[in-house]
Amino acid sequence: MPEIAYDHNQIELKWQDRWNADASLYRAEPDSAAPKYYVVEMLPYPSGRLHMGHVRNYSIGDALARYMWMRGYNVRHPMGWDAFGLPAENAAIQRNRHPREWTLTNIQEMKRQFRRMGFAYDWSLEVTTCEPEYYRWNQWFFLKMMERGLAYRKQALLNWCPECGTVLANEQVVDGCCWRHENVKVEQRAMEQWFWKITAYAEELLRDIDQKLEGGWPERVLSMQRNWIGRSEGAEVDFTLEGSPDKIRVFTTRIDTIYGATVVIIAPEHPLGQKLLDEAGRTRAKEMVDVRATKGPGDVVKEGFATGAYAINPFSGARMPVWVGNFVLMDYGTGAIMAVPAHDERDFEFCTQYGLPIIPVVRPEGKPIENRVTAPFCDDGLVENSGEYSGLTSEAARRVISNRAKREGFGEPKVTFRLKDWGISRQRYWGTPIPVIHCPKCGVVPVPEKDLPVVLPIDVKIGGKGRSPLEDVPSFVNVKCPKCGEDARRETDTMDTFVDSSWYFYRYCDPHNSSAPFDPAITEKWMPMDQYIGGVTHAILHLLYSRFFTRFMRDMGMAQHSDPAKNLFTQGMVLGADGSAMSQSKGNTVDPEEMIEKYGADRCRLFVLFAAPPEKDTPCNESSVGGQRRFLERVWKFVTRNVDRKSDGDPAADRRALRKLH
Repeated sequence: MPEIAYDHNQIELKWQDRWNADASLYRAEPDSAAPKYYVVEMLPYPSGRLHMGHVRNYSIGDALARYMWMRGYNVRHPMGWDAFGLPAENAAIQRNRHPREWTLTNIQEMKRQFRRMGFAYDWSLEVTTCEPEYYRWNQWFFLKMMERGLAYRKQALLNWCPECGTVLANEQVVDGCCWRHENVKVEQRAMEQWFWKITAYAEELLRDIDQKLEGGWPERVLSMQRNWIGRSEGAEVDFTLEGSPDKIRVFTTRIDTIYGATVVIIAPEHPLGQKLLDEAGRTRAKEMVDVRATKGPGDVVKEGFATGAYAINPFSGARMPVWVGNFVLMDYGTGAIMAVPAHDERDFEFCTQYGLPIIPVVRPEGKPIENRVTAPFCDDGLVENSGEYSGLTSEAARRVISNRAKREGFGEPKVTFRLKDWGISRQRYWGTPIPVIHCPKCGVVPVPEKDLPVVLPIDVKIGGKGRSPLEDVPSFVNVKCPKCGEDARRETDTMDTFVDSSWYFYRYCDPHNSSAPFDPAITEKWMPMDQYIGGVTHAILHLLYSRFFTRFMRDMGMAQHSDPAKNLFTQGMVLGADGSAMSQSKGNTVDPEEMIEKYGADRCRLFVLFAAPPEKDTPCNESSVGGQRRFLERVWKFVTRNVDRKSDGDPAADRRALRKLH
């Protein structure tokens, strides 16, 4: 037969039309006896256009799904939209379009692009997180958190992004800046906020990294989560303020060095500061907080000042000055430390800077104690100058001293975590309304389940920063209290959009359920995911939150497993011409449609799959696409030249071999 030229447009459009016409083509069989395989790529934010970074992520998942189909697995491969979020609200301001209209238009455009790329998704499983059918279950989960004591409201000093005009979770602050706006310094504001008690699962989240995830998740992700959870074993001890009934409780990992403590240092925002400091001191402390909020953890120059108060060491009886230090954090431990400069590098630096006493109380085994300290000795050793505990090893002293503190009621052994509870309140419009009503008589009242969903109003003016636009919608705010029937006000904060993405892979398994988030009998057939694919940037955000959420659902009887995915793959980023990660906010994206028009979807996908090992970053170099054309043409010629040839093999034997292989 005559040679047929390879025309990517003619070939791809023909087959894509055929695939799109058959809605059941990529649908998993609900009652199949074949082994299941559930592969999910992290759902995208519908910004309106795909870029080559998207193409790489989804090409990896698509190749894996097709490979498992060919191996005989019953494959579930869904797609959806992480549709709430700040960019839609900002776009509404800039373009004078409602966030919902802008978002749904973008979804249709991106869905068209997905189809043009030829990705093998089962679109019958599609979820869109900004639809009430989805976010009503965010609200339902919130109510269940309240019932179990895992949702609470308190005033706290929180991270505020002046550009976003909303609060940020600790995980969303990177080197003192907003995670979305890398040059915008985060401020500290005292605000009433809703929190979810992720710390209730801190020990389990940490333990299961080694016991359940190691080997299936990348070590880089696991290491980031270990460090973020940050477990510390130590003790809490009360230091009584001289001439006052007040006590300062400190947390220390080295209670064996307590006889060497020479100063108590409190965080600038410590509640006792209001009592101990005069007006000038309170102003100085606030300045410390504001400056610290604009810097990364390693950029803060240690400084402090004396309060004029003294505390009594409960073991030695020594009188110790109380200072304020900008390096002491209110959200770690108790917000106060005992400084032991002879045995801690940070304390040594601070006390040397301010001429505070340095008393050595631990020496290396086989060496005498140094009375003149030129550098801190930070390792374990033998305790000296510590009364009845002198001569003990550091380990033994920690045990005996902390037990005495507990026995006599002025302390106790303690495990603390760097991980803090998840602040989910956002002062924005385009998110899930928090299902709570504030009644002057009854206080905080949960919205009854029968009244869910609390639907976002459409007629809302978006523009101001620093307060939720929902506050200016009387028809939304003004309600009757479900308990007493009196006038009340609806909560106007919305939920962090990471709530939406904490459980969507369960909804994929049962996306049209109108009576529950999902049917556990269905989800247990598919969950946990066999392969999850997404960026390492989500290691301490989405991936940690989803692990918390899965455990919460397990404890509600909605799941029989603890983690959402058996295996996680974090693909490398596609870099723009400037060498930075490709993103539309940076304006360095390469439009896949231009590449498709010029080279074809198959070449684009082959390029992102073969440009570099999939876990490595790779620049989007258009000149490298040429090699993929040559490969495809060789495949095309091989098939077209041999399509009419009869098999030389034994079809029955081939079938037997295939059965054994698959």
